[in-house]
This record gives sequence, structure tokens and C-alpha cells, in this order.
Amino acid sequence: MAGVQRSALAIAVSEAGGLGAVPCALLRPAEIRDEVAAIRRATSRPFNLNFFCHRDPPRDPAREAAWRRRLAPYHRELGLDPDDLPAGPTRAPFDAALCDLLEDLRPPVVSFHFGLPDPPLLARVKATGAVILASATTVDEARWLADRGCHAILAQGHEAGGHRGIFLTRDLATQIGTLSLVPQVVDAVKLPVIAAGGIADARTILAALQLGAAAVQIGTAYLLCPETSLSPAHRQALRDARPEHTVVTDVLTGRPARGLVTRLIRELGPLAADAPEFPHAAAPIAPLRAAAERTGNLDFSPLWAGQSVHLARELPAGELTRTLVAECQALRPT
Repeated sequence: MAGVQRSALAIAVSEAGGLGAVPCALLRPAEIRDEVAAIRRATSRPFNLNFFCHRDPPRDPAREAAWRRRLAPYHRELGLDPDDLPAGPTRAPFDAALCDLLEDLRPPVVSFHFGLPDPPLLARVKATGAVILASATTVDEARWLADRGCHAILAQGHEAGGHRGIFLTRDLATQIGTLSLVPQVVDAVKLPVIAAGGIADARTILAALQLGAAAVQIGTAYLLCPETSLSPAHRQALRDARPEHTVVTDVLTGRPARGLVTRLIRELGPLAADAPEFPHAAAPIAPLRAAAERTGNLDFSPLWAGQSVHLARELPAGELTRTLVAECQALRPT
């Protein structure tokens, strides 16, 4: 949920008995330090810091130039010079500087997306005493993570919003739904499995637990909570969304992610073979997004959401957490 929430949501969830998380992929080290300080001022409960572990690909100037040419009509439409675009935010992979930060901050839980850091960095993180979680979208990925020392596996089904955690292959045909993936991963690894994707109410929580999950990870269901930083237009788009309104696309970042269909996704994708590799596809889109969002236009915005987006509720995050627990207790057979 990078870009739409920070410590406020994490504090509320942790105080209510869940494990709140701060997405760090778009934050500078100083910002991460500030968010952790805010959490520790507000709660003594555990929290999670999440990082991306992608490998920055070699720059491909020809491919990036072709991508900018493809986007140029949109830039001109919004009064932007396609040959003079400001730099936008990027998604930094986990590196030695961030590892230094974790050794100082010592968060109780650290989670990774797109695999794991290189072994020396991972060993340093583990030496802080942190519990290590990482996302797997296939049984092979789950085994790979288990073999390298994860403490628990996040089994991310195809329904999940945001970036796919896929990292051992680029073949999207390998991606399956949460209710199929969870029991396969449970059978394949001797670690706790946390179900992720399409889980947004008591029915889906209990279904995942019945299939062997030790816990669930919930994202999209919290998007309408007041602790997120969504714009009014983004909130309305989520209110209006139905499950069939989401799609897996690589147009916005160069890596497959599930979100609401926008104009850019309809016209260039949802999958674009010519998009530069993650995260470089996003750079020339960032100015488009900024210019459009000033007028409430979401044509170029990443509206990440899972297939259970229609189950999101406009409740404070702590109240939503407690409500989900109470609803699960009410549905459990006596």
C-alpha cells in the first residue's frame, strides 16, 4: 500500500490487536525513521516494515525513449513538454543503507516483496531479531523463501491488489487464486503461512484459516479508512468499484500489479510488451499523474485494489480490525 498510507494506519491496526505495517518502498530513510518514531510514541505493540527486493535492471535508453514517445501525446494533451519531464518518485530496492537503518531501528517484523535481499543483508536483518516475512505467489517461490530462512510465508493469490510478489518467473500463467494457493503452500513448507489476496471480511478470513493459514494479510479492505491518504476522487473511485473493475497491468510501473482500470490502462494495456522494466516505466507517467490529479483526474493514477474491493468499509482502522475479529467469532461454529 505504498503511497496511500504510513504510520497512522499501522498504529490503529496494531493498537486494535493486528500487525500494522508501514510500506517503505517510496520512503527515504529519514522518512522511515520518522514513521517508526511516530509508531513507538503511540503504541508499544508490534509493527511491520515492508520493503521491495527487486533488482534494478540495466537502463535501456532505446526502450525508455520509445516508451516516452508512446506517452508523448498524453503529455502534450496536459500541456507538458515530453522532452523536459521532471523526475518522479522511484521505488528503491532494499540495500545496505536500508539495512543499516534497520539495525538501528530494530523493528519487530520486516517483510519483503519480490523475493529476499542478498544473503549477507538478510543475515544482518535476521541478526536484529526481527521476524522475517516474504511474499510467494507459487509453491516454488514459497519453497525458495523457506530454504533461505524466512520465518513465515505470505501466500499472495491472484486476487490481491497492488504489485504481484512474483519473482522466480515472469509468466503470469503461474498465478493462481488464494484459496488454491494457500493449501498448496501449507502442504509444501514447514512454516506458518499467511494468506493474502481477496480477504476482506469474516467469511474470507475463516476460509483461509480453514485451509491451513495461520493468519491473514488484509490490504484493500482498509483503503477507505480515514487513516489512509487517498484523495477524494480516489476514495470515490473505490466506492464505485466492483470486482470486475480490477485488472492486472504492467503499464503503470513495468511490473504486474492489480488495480482499478483507468484510461491509460485501457488504451496502452493492460499488459504492454514495450513498457520498460520496473521501476523505470513509471518515470514518464509521474508528471502525467501529478498534472491530472490537480483537477481530480485519475486517468494516469495507480488505483491499486484487489478483487474484493467492494467489501471495503469506511470505518476507522481500529474499529474495522475489531469488527472483523468480532464477525469471525460470531461465524465460528460453536
